[in-house]
Amino acid sequence: MTYPYKAIISDLDGTLLNAEHKIGDFTIETLSQLAKKGIDIYIATGRSLPDVKHIIRKVNVDEAMLVTSNGARANFLSGECVLNHHLPEDLAVELMQVEFDSSRICLNTYQGDEWFINIDLESLRKFHKDSGFTYQVVDFKHHHGKQTEKVFFIGKELADLLPIEKKIREQYGDQVYMVYSTPQCLEVMNKGVSKANALEELAERRGYTLKDCLVFGDGMNDFEMLKQAGKGCVMGNADPRLKKALPNNEVIGFNKDEAVARYIRDIF
Repeated sequence: MTYPYKAIISDLDGTLLNAEHKIGDFTIETLSQLAKKGIDIYIATGRSLPDVKHIIRKVNVDEAMLVTSNGARANFLSGECVLNHHLPEDLAVELMQVEFDSSRICLNTYQGDEWFINIDLESLRKFHKDSGFTYQVVDFKHHHGKQTEKVFFIGKELADLLPIEKKIREQYGDQVYMVYSTPQCLEVMNKGVSKANALEELAERRGYTLKDCLVFGDGMNDFEMLKQAGKGCVMGNADPRLKKALPNNEVIGFNKDEAVARYIRDIF
Protein backbone atom coordinates (compact mmCIF):
# COMPACT_ATOMS: atom_id res chain seq x y z
CA MET A 1 0.00 0.00 0.00
CA THR A 2 1.22 3.51 -0.81
CA TYR A 3 1.07 6.14 1.94
CA PRO A 4 1.20 9.93 1.55
CA TYR A 5 4.32 10.33 3.75
CA LYS A 6 7.44 8.25 4.34
CA ALA A 7 7.81 9.44 7.93
CA ILE A 8 6.20 11.29 10.79
CA ILE A 9 8.22 13.73 12.88
CA SER A 10 7.00 15.00 16.22
CA ASP A 11 8.10 17.27 19.00
CA LEU A 12 7.43 15.92 22.52
CA ASP A 13 6.31 18.42 25.18
CA GLY A 14 3.13 20.20 24.14
CA THR A 15 2.84 17.95 21.10
CA LEU A 16 3.20 14.15 21.32
CA LEU A 17 3.16 14.02 25.15
CA ASN A 18 -0.04 14.64 27.08
CA ALA A 19 -0.72 17.30 29.70
CA GLU A 20 1.17 15.23 32.30
CA HIS A 21 4.24 15.18 30.02
CA LYS A 22 3.80 11.45 29.43
CA ILE A 23 3.22 9.44 26.28
CA GLY A 24 -0.38 8.21 26.37
CA ASP A 25 -1.51 4.65 25.70
CA PHE A 26 -3.47 5.72 22.60
CA THR A 27 -0.33 7.36 21.22
CA ILE A 28 1.84 4.34 22.03
CA GLU A 29 -0.57 2.02 20.20
CA THR A 30 -0.84 4.42 17.24
CA LEU A 31 2.93 4.71 16.78
CA SER A 32 3.37 0.96 17.18
CA GLN A 33 0.84 0.33 14.41
CA LEU A 34 2.46 3.01 12.25
CA ALA A 35 5.86 1.34 12.56
CA LYS A 36 4.34 -1.96 11.38
CA LYS A 37 3.25 -0.18 8.18
CA GLY A 38 6.87 0.73 7.49
CA ILE A 39 6.49 4.44 8.26
CA ASP A 40 9.58 5.96 9.86
CA ILE A 41 9.19 7.64 13.25
CA TYR A 42 11.29 10.62 14.30
CA ILE A 43 11.27 12.43 17.64
CA ALA A 44 12.62 15.99 17.48
CA THR A 45 12.82 17.69 20.86
CA GLY A 46 14.69 20.03 23.14
CA ARG A 47 15.05 17.19 25.65
CA SER A 48 18.25 15.25 26.19
CA LEU A 49 18.94 11.85 24.62
CA PRO A 50 18.70 9.68 27.80
CA ASP A 51 15.30 11.25 28.53
CA VAL A 52 13.96 10.61 25.01
CA LYS A 53 15.23 7.03 24.70
CA HIS A 54 13.21 6.08 27.77
CA ILE A 55 10.03 7.56 26.28
CA ILE A 56 10.30 6.05 22.79
CA ARG A 57 11.15 2.59 24.14
CA LYS A 58 7.56 2.36 25.35
CA VAL A 59 6.57 2.13 21.69
CA ASN A 60 6.83 -1.22 19.93
CA VAL A 61 9.30 -0.09 17.29
CA ASP A 62 12.54 -1.68 16.09
CA GLU A 63 14.09 1.62 15.05
CA ALA A 64 13.43 5.33 15.49
CA MET A 65 15.32 8.53 14.77
CA LEU A 66 15.99 10.80 17.74
CA VAL A 67 16.88 14.48 17.36
CA THR A 68 17.64 15.93 20.79
CA SER A 69 18.76 19.23 22.35
CA ASN A 70 17.04 21.06 19.46
CA GLY A 71 19.25 19.37 16.88
CA ALA A 72 22.57 19.49 18.68
CA ARG A 73 22.56 15.69 18.69
CA ALA A 74 20.95 13.08 16.44
CA ASN A 75 20.93 9.33 17.03
CA PHE A 76 19.21 6.21 15.84
CA LEU A 77 17.43 4.37 18.65
CA SER A 78 19.73 1.42 17.99
CA GLY A 79 22.63 3.58 19.16
CA GLU A 80 24.40 5.07 16.15
CA CYS A 81 25.22 8.76 16.63
CA VAL A 82 24.73 10.66 13.38
CA LEU A 83 25.80 14.09 14.58
CA ASN A 84 26.76 15.95 17.73
CA HIS A 85 27.39 19.70 17.54
CA HIS A 86 28.62 20.98 20.91
CA LEU A 87 29.14 24.62 21.77
CA PRO A 88 32.86 25.45 21.85
CA GLU A 89 33.98 25.00 25.46
CA ASP A 90 35.10 28.60 25.99
CA LEU A 91 31.87 29.94 24.50
CA ALA A 92 29.78 27.59 26.66
CA VAL A 93 31.56 28.81 29.80
CA GLU A 94 31.00 32.45 28.81
CA LEU A 95 27.28 31.82 28.27
CA MET A 96 27.09 30.28 31.75
CA GLN A 97 28.43 33.55 33.17
CA VAL A 98 25.76 35.80 31.63
CA GLU A 99 24.19 37.85 34.42
CA PHE A 100 20.51 37.34 35.27
CA ASP A 101 18.01 37.83 38.08
CA SER A 102 18.28 34.56 40.02
CA SER A 103 14.98 35.26 41.78
CA ARG A 104 13.19 35.14 38.39
CA ILE A 105 15.39 32.88 36.24
CA CYS A 106 17.28 29.61 36.55
CA LEU A 107 20.24 28.51 34.42
CA ASN A 108 20.54 25.02 32.94
CA THR A 109 22.86 23.07 30.64
CA TYR A 110 22.72 19.73 28.85
CA GLN A 111 26.25 18.36 28.66
CA GLY A 112 26.77 14.87 27.30
CA ASP A 113 24.17 12.73 29.04
CA GLU A 114 23.94 15.03 32.07
CA TRP A 115 21.70 17.92 33.08
CA PHE A 116 23.05 20.69 35.30
CA ILE A 117 21.15 23.51 37.02
CA ASN A 118 22.04 26.37 39.36
CA ILE A 119 19.27 25.77 41.93
CA ASP A 120 17.08 22.90 43.11
CA LEU A 121 13.76 23.57 41.37
CA GLU A 122 11.19 20.93 42.22
CA SER A 123 8.69 22.18 39.63
CA LEU A 124 10.97 21.00 36.82
CA ARG A 125 10.92 17.40 37.99
CA LYS A 126 7.35 16.84 36.74
CA PHE A 127 8.55 17.17 33.14
CA HIS A 128 10.92 14.24 33.57
CA LYS A 129 9.19 12.14 36.23
CA ASP A 130 8.32 9.44 33.71
CA SER A 131 11.89 8.93 32.48
CA GLY A 132 13.72 9.49 35.76
CA PHE A 133 16.15 11.85 34.02
CA THR A 134 17.07 14.56 36.53
CA TYR A 135 19.46 17.40 37.20
CA GLN A 136 22.56 17.99 39.29
CA VAL A 137 22.86 21.33 41.12
CA VAL A 138 26.19 23.07 40.42
CA ASP A 139 27.87 26.44 40.81
CA PHE A 140 28.28 27.60 37.20
CA LYS A 141 31.00 30.05 38.20
CA HIS A 142 33.22 26.99 38.72
CA HIS A 143 31.73 24.66 36.12
CA HIS A 144 33.26 23.25 32.93
CA GLY A 145 32.11 23.71 29.33
CA LYS A 146 32.73 20.18 28.05
CA GLN A 147 30.20 18.52 25.69
CA THR A 148 27.70 21.37 26.05
CA GLU A 149 24.77 20.72 23.74
CA LYS A 150 22.79 23.70 24.99
CA VAL A 151 22.64 26.40 27.64
CA PHE A 152 19.12 27.39 28.59
CA PHE A 153 17.40 29.93 30.80
CA ILE A 154 13.96 29.32 32.34
CA GLY A 155 12.13 32.41 33.52
CA LYS A 156 8.85 33.00 35.30
CA GLU A 157 7.69 35.13 32.35
CA LEU A 158 8.85 35.94 28.83
CA ALA A 159 9.69 39.48 29.96
CA ASP A 160 12.32 38.07 32.34
CA LEU A 161 14.23 36.53 29.43
CA LEU A 162 14.18 39.40 26.95
CA PRO A 163 17.22 41.20 28.44
CA ILE A 164 19.23 37.96 28.32
CA GLU A 165 18.20 37.36 24.72
CA LYS A 166 19.27 40.89 23.81
CA LYS A 167 22.62 40.55 25.60
CA ILE A 168 23.47 37.20 23.99
CA ARG A 169 22.34 38.35 20.54
CA GLU A 170 24.52 41.46 20.76
CA GLN A 171 27.60 39.67 22.09
CA TYR A 172 27.40 36.18 20.59
CA GLY A 173 24.77 36.43 17.86
CA ASP A 174 27.07 35.28 15.06
CA GLN A 175 28.26 32.26 17.09
CA VAL A 176 25.02 30.70 18.31
CA TYR A 177 21.51 29.58 17.38
CA MET A 178 19.06 30.93 19.96
CA VAL A 179 15.37 30.02 20.22
CA TYR A 180 12.44 29.85 22.63
CA SER A 181 11.17 26.29 23.18
CA THR A 182 8.37 27.84 25.26
CA PRO A 183 7.70 31.52 26.07
CA GLN A 184 9.43 30.86 29.42
CA CYS A 185 12.49 28.98 28.11
CA LEU A 186 15.30 30.55 26.08
CA GLU A 187 17.75 28.01 24.63
CA VAL A 188 21.20 28.60 23.16
CA MET A 189 22.98 26.10 20.90
CA ASN A 190 25.96 26.18 18.57
CA LYS A 191 25.68 28.09 15.30
CA GLY A 192 23.98 26.07 12.57
CA VAL A 193 22.11 23.84 15.01
CA SER A 194 18.37 23.35 14.52
CA LYS A 195 15.91 20.49 14.51
CA ALA A 196 15.41 20.94 10.76
CA ASN A 197 19.12 20.71 9.92
CA ALA A 198 19.55 17.53 11.93
CA LEU A 199 16.38 16.01 10.49
CA GLU A 200 17.49 16.67 6.93
CA GLU A 201 20.70 14.75 7.60
CA LEU A 202 18.83 11.83 9.13
CA ALA A 203 16.21 11.78 6.35
CA GLU A 204 18.90 11.77 3.66
CA ARG A 205 20.35 8.64 5.24
CA ARG A 206 16.91 7.07 4.80
CA GLY A 207 16.72 8.17 1.14
CA TYR A 208 14.27 11.07 1.28
CA THR A 209 13.88 14.68 2.54
CA LEU A 210 11.69 16.68 4.90
CA LYS A 211 9.29 17.21 1.97
CA ASP A 212 8.37 13.53 2.36
CA CYS A 213 7.49 13.95 6.04
CA LEU A 214 4.44 14.83 8.14
CA VAL A 215 5.60 17.05 11.02
CA PHE A 216 3.99 18.15 14.32
CA GLY A 217 5.12 20.90 16.71
CA ASP A 218 4.05 23.59 19.16
CA GLY A 219 7.06 25.85 19.87
CA MET A 220 9.29 28.33 18.11
CA ASN A 221 12.05 25.70 18.11
CA ASP A 222 9.78 23.73 15.73
CA PHE A 223 9.43 26.57 13.22
CA GLU A 224 12.07 25.49 10.68
CA MET A 225 11.02 21.84 10.54
CA LEU A 226 7.33 22.76 10.24
CA LYS A 227 8.08 25.23 7.47
CA GLN A 228 10.24 22.81 5.48
CA ALA A 229 8.02 19.75 5.89
CA GLY A 230 5.84 18.20 3.24
CA LYS A 231 3.07 19.02 5.71
CA GLY A 232 3.63 20.79 9.00
CA CYS A 233 0.84 20.65 11.59
CA VAL A 234 0.72 23.19 14.43
CA MET A 235 -0.85 22.21 17.74
CA GLY A 236 -3.95 24.04 18.97
CA ASN A 237 -2.04 24.72 22.21
CA ALA A 238 1.01 26.08 20.33
CA ASP A 239 2.91 29.26 21.17
CA PRO A 240 0.84 32.08 19.59
CA ARG A 241 4.05 33.36 17.97
CA LEU A 242 4.40 30.07 16.09
CA LYS A 243 0.84 30.27 14.77
CA LYS A 244 1.49 33.81 13.62
CA ALA A 245 4.79 32.83 11.96
CA LEU A 246 3.12 29.94 10.07
CA PRO A 247 -0.30 31.30 9.07
CA ASN A 248 -0.74 28.78 6.24
CA ASN A 249 -0.01 25.67 8.30
CA GLU A 250 -2.92 23.55 9.51
CA VAL A 251 -3.74 23.91 13.21
CA ILE A 252 -4.90 20.64 14.76
CA GLY A 253 -6.12 19.65 18.24
CA PHE A 254 -4.51 19.75 21.67
CA ASN A 255 -1.77 17.60 23.16
CA LYS A 256 -3.95 16.82 26.20
CA ASP A 257 -6.30 14.98 23.82
CA GLU A 258 -3.46 13.09 22.06
CA ALA A 259 -4.30 15.00 18.89
CA VAL A 260 -1.13 13.92 17.06
CA ALA A 261 -2.09 10.25 17.34
CA ARG A 262 -5.64 11.00 16.21
CA TYR A 263 -4.38 12.94 13.20
CA ILE A 264 -1.98 10.12 12.28
CA ARG A 265 -4.84 7.61 12.35
CA ASP A 266 -6.86 9.78 9.99
CA ILE A 267 -3.96 10.11 7.53
CA PHE A 268 -2.72 6.50 7.61
